[in-house]
Amino acid sequence: MEGDDAVSRKQKKNLVRIIIASVLMVAFIFVPVSGIWRLLLFLVPYLVVGYDILIKAFKGIIHLQPFDECFLMSVATIGAIVVGMMGDGDYVEAVAVMLFYQVGEWFQSYAVGKSRKSISSLMDIRPDHANVEKDGEIEETDPDEVAVGTVIVVRPGERIPIDGVITEGSSSLNTSALTGESLPKDVMVGDEVISGCVNMTGVLRIRTTKEFGESTVSRILDLVENASSRKSRSENFISRFARYYTPAVVFSALALALLPPFITMLCGGAARWGLWIYRALTFLVISCPCALVISIPLSFFAGIGGAGREGVLVKGSNCLEALAGTDTVVFDKTGTLTKGVFEVVAIHPDSVDSNTLLHLAAHVERYSSHPIAASLRAAYSFELDDCEINDVREISGQGVTASVNGETVAVGNSRLMESVGAVIQKCPHDHVGTVIHVAKNGVYLGHIEISDVVKPTSSQAIAELRRAGVTRTVMLTGDSAAAAEKVSKELGIDEVHSGLLPEDKVSRVEDLIGAKKGKGLTAFVGDGINDAPVLTVADVGIAMGALGSDAAIEAADVVLMDDDPLKISKAMRIARKCMAIVRENIWFSLGVKAACLVLGALGLANMWTAVIADVGVMIAAVLNAIRALFVKKL
Repeated sequence: MEGDDAVSRKQKKNLVRIIIASVLMVAFIFVPVSGIWRLLLFLVPYLVVGYDILIKAFKGIIHLQPFDECFLMSVATIGAIVVGMMGDGDYVEAVAVMLFYQVGEWFQSYAVGKSRKSISSLMDIRPDHANVEKDGEIEETDPDEVAVGTVIVVRPGERIPIDGVITEGSSSLNTSALTGESLPKDVMVGDEVISGCVNMTGVLRIRTTKEFGESTVSRILDLVENASSRKSRSENFISRFARYYTPAVVFSALALALLPPFITMLCGGAARWGLWIYRALTFLVISCPCALVISIPLSFFAGIGGAGREGVLVKGSNCLEALAGTDTVVFDKTGTLTKGVFEVVAIHPDSVDSNTLLHLAAHVERYSSHPIAASLRAAYSFELDDCEINDVREISGQGVTASVNGETVAVGNSRLMESVGAVIQKCPHDHVGTVIHVAKNGVYLGHIEISDVVKPTSSQAIAELRRAGVTRTVMLTGDSAAAAEKVSKELGIDEVHSGLLPEDKVSRVEDLIGAKKGKGLTAFVGDGINDAPVLTVADVGIAMGALGSDAAIEAADVVLMDDDPLKISKAMRIARKCMAIVRENIWFSLGVKAACLVLGALGLANMWTAVIADVGVMIAAVLNAIRALFVKKL
C-alpha cells in the first residue's frame, strides 16, 4: 500500500542520516582543530541526525505543549554543546546522544512497520480496479471513482470490488477471505454480493449499491489497519503518566542545575556551575520516557498483529486488554457452537419403511430453498428424478404439499397435518430436534427428526477455554429446552438458558455482568448478526464468522475470520501474553529509569550512561514487545 511505501522510504532516509552522522562524528574526532571550528564541525553531524527533533521541539513550544521527549533531547544535547564550549571542546557526547536516540527511534519505527505489515497482509482482499462497461468496451477504473448505481463487470478469477446486486449472470463465489467458509457460495440475478469475494465461474454484471469507501472490503481494511486507535487502560495510563512525568523531570533537572551550586555558594564554597549543569543534562537524558511511550502501544499493536495472523481480528488495544481479563464466556448456540445447518438425525416411520418416508419427503421438498428442505434432500442418497412431481405448494409456517406420481403428499409440521386430515401417531422416542411429519392422501406415514449438528471443534473449544482460565461457560439460545440441554451436556457447558428472544439474551448477559461486580469480565460469542444487541452489551463481543455483515463489524469487539470456536481460547491466550509483556515493559522501564536517575543526580552516571539508560532500555522494551507477534505455539 502507498502508506506502507511512504513509511519504508522514511525509514531508509532516516537510516542514511544515521549512517552519515556516525561516519562524520567518528571522522571529526581525529581532525586537529579547536575552538569555533571544532564546534562548527560537530554541528554538521548533529544537525544531520537531529534537525527533525529540534523542529518538533520548537513546534511543541510554539503550541504550548513543550514537555515531550523531543524537548528533553533538544535541551539535553544543546546543553551538552554549551558545556563543551565552556570546557574542553568535547562535543562528541552531544552528537552521540542525538545519534543513539535516533537509532532507537528508527528501530521502533521498523518494529511498528513489521507489525503493521503483519496486520495488513492478513487479507489480500483490496481490489486493484473495477471493470466499467462503456459503449460496449470494458474500462479498468479506480474503485474510488465508481459511483453508486454503476454496472460493473466481474470476470471469472476476479475479486468483486464493490458491494452490489447481480443484474446479469450466475456464478459461484469464493468467500473464504471474508468468512473463512471453504465452500463456494452460488449466486444469481437479484442476489446481493459483497466486495472481497472472488468470482469463480461465470461472468457477472453487478449494479453497485455503495461507494467503494463504504463497501465491506474498505470497512474491513479500515478496521484492520486502524485497530490500534482504540486505546487500552494501560495506554491511557502511560499517556497520563507522560503528561505529568515530563514537566516534573524538567523542573527537577532545573532544580538540580541551580540549587546545589547556589547553596554551595551561600555557604562560601565554589559553585561549580558546570558540574551541576552537566549532571542536570544527564538527568534529562536519562529521564526520557521513550521506552514506556513507545513499547506499550507497540506491545498492543504486535499483539493485534499476532492475533490477526491466527485469524482473529481485534478492533483495538482496549478490546485486547478486556479479552485478557475475561473469565466468563457466554455462547449463542445456533451457528456458534453448532453448524447452523440442519441434518436428519432420526427417521420414525409409522405405516411405511424409513426409505419410503425419506423418499417422499425429499421429492416434495425438491424445489424448496428452505434449510430443512436442503437437509432432507441431502439425506436421500438417490437421484430425485424418478418420480413425477406436480402442483407443488409451499404453505408459509406449515410446510409443503405436492403431487407425487398422482398422489398428494404433505410434508411439514403438526398444523399442516391437521389441515390435510392426517392423525399424528404418538411417538415413543424423545425428540431433541425439529420434527417433520409426512402424510399421503391424508394418511399419516411417520416423521423425520432434524437437528442442528454440533461443530466438531466445539467440545475441544470449551475444554481449551477452561485451560485458558475461563471459570464459567453459559449458553443462551432461542431453541427448545430439550435441544439446548442436549448440546450443553455434550459440550460440558456449565449453565444453559433456552427459549430466549434477543432481548432476553441482553437481560441475561446484563445480569451476569452485574452479579460479577467488576470482578472479571464477560464475553459473549454470537454470529454477529441476530446477536448484535447482546454483542454490544457484553464486556467483550466476539462475532463468529459473518464478517461481511455490518452488524458483525459494528457490534463486535473481536471478529473471528472463520466460525471455529476453538479460536476463542487462542485469542485469550494471545491477549494474556500481550498483557504480560506490557506489565514487564512498564516495571522494567520504570525500575531502570529510577535507578539511573538517582545515579545521575549523585554524579555516578555520565552522559554515556544516560544514553544507555534511554536508548538501551527502549530497544530492550521494543524487542520484548515484538514477542507479542509470535503466537503460533500458544
